[in-house]
Amino acid sequence: MDDLSDLLSLQAVQAALVVPNKKALFQQLAGVASKLVDVDPKLVVDRLVERERLGSTGFGAGIAIPHGKIDGLDRVVGLFARLGTPIDFAAIDDLPVDLVFLLLSPVDAGVEHLKALARVSRRLRDKTFVAKLRGAGSDDALYALFATGETRHAA
Repeated sequence: MDDLSDLLSLQAVQAALVVPNKKALFQQLAGVASKLVDVDPKLVVDRLVERERLGSTGFGAGIAIPHGKIDGLDRVVGLFARLGTPIDFAAIDDLPVDLVFLLLSPVDAGVEHLKALARVSRRLRDKTFVAKLRGAGSDDALYALFATGETRHAA
């Protein structure tokens, strides 16, 4: 299933987020997450930083999928940001990151968390889809790409 609308809402998409570094990115996204699912933004930042200590979630080609498990969530939630200026993410290929898909999962969401990570990763490894994300002009256009699941057969 290429449609990620079960993880992502229009309110969770930002087309031109400007942040100076990874910490500021996490703070901005945690603020958005707190409004969407009523979680403590500091807790979100703490979990993301803890996960990054294990190794960067920047998997290359300018893309990162930071993720963490949060007490109080009842489902896996995604947020997407296209950065106005790429930032250092200590990615595996040392390239700066401009596309970020944040995943937050309930603490007990073992398999569900892994499946969501795999789905997002699969979408973001599709070069055609990534090019469309980088070219989309608005939050609405970005959300539509994720929600429709279209990429390969577009005219």
